[in-house]
Amino acid sequence: MNFPTVDMPKTEAPPILFQALGINPTSEAFKTDDYMVVMENEEQIENLTPDFKLLKEVDARGIIVTAPGDNVDFVSRFFAPQVGIDEDPVTGSAHTKSSPYWAKRLKKNELSALQISKRVGTLQLEYLGDRVVIKGNAKTYLRGEIDI
Repeated sequence: MNFPTVDMPKTEAPPILFQALGINPTSEAFKTDDYMVVMENEEQIENLTPDFKLLKEVDARGIIVTAPGDNVDFVSRFFAPQVGIDEDPVTGSAHTKSSPYWAKRLKKNELSALQISKRVGTLQLEYLGDRVVIKGNAKTYLRGEIDI
């Protein structure tokens, strides 16, 4: 898939965001319609146990948490209780926002990413400046028929 990228300006996140995630408020934060919080390592992302009731009070569509990966360029998780999804398994829109950050930080345009939700998703990303190409395998989660 080929999507427009979204650059996220650095911001001061509200204390409730860090409290809901149960993390140190010194982590870097960025914001558009979502917040993105950059942490130090993969283990911190894996071990997050957010307070979804409190997270729902954060003024954002969703929350991206990301860190350097152990075996990939970066890992992430995406929480969106504000729109009825506590944790999304693999989130394309989150990678349109996190890819520019990691491409610049790592000084490379081809990235490997792992979204470490319960379902887990491995992605190959190509940062093209104003666009990001997202590649990976999809899993069928719903089949249906529509009669018109």
